[in-house]
Amino acid sequence: AGNMARARRIAWVGAGLATAVTGSIGLGGALFPELWLGLFSTDATVLAIGATYLRIVGPTYGFFGLGLALYFASQGAGRLLWPLLAGIMRLLIAAGGGWVAMHWFAGGLTALFIAIAVALALFGITVAVALQAGAWAAAGKTAHGTTSVVRKR
Repeated sequence: AGNMARARRIAWVGAGLATAVTGSIGLGGALFPELWLGLFSTDATVLAIGATYLRIVGPTYGFFGLGLALYFASQGAGRLLWPLLAGIMRLLIAAGGGWVAMHWFAGGLTALFIAIAVALALFGITVAVALQAGAWAAAGKTAHGTTSVVRKR
């Protein structure tokens, strides 16, 4: 406790592990969608739409894992501004951008899936870049000049 450098290292190691696990799951789903989807349906339409989703969005699951791991680490550090902004951006791109792509540009489900993939990738990248750029720099500074992982109120 109280060692910000150690907290950052742990956050990045955890984020790396989360990225590897979620990225592997997403790539597995993208490469072999029938293995996962076949557990839930045998309907050809469901399988086709699900496979399209997994092939487009699955490869970005690692970015989502990265963003979530760093989001929770930021919560522990008491520095949630950038992770929250990245989460709002993810929602706006996935929902808003997906709706626009589907309805204004008649892109259909493929356009929605692309918007979701972009949103997940930008979420992870934004949180990672913000933390790397110093979003935690002032986290936990006490009146005595020491650092603490948890900000005192």
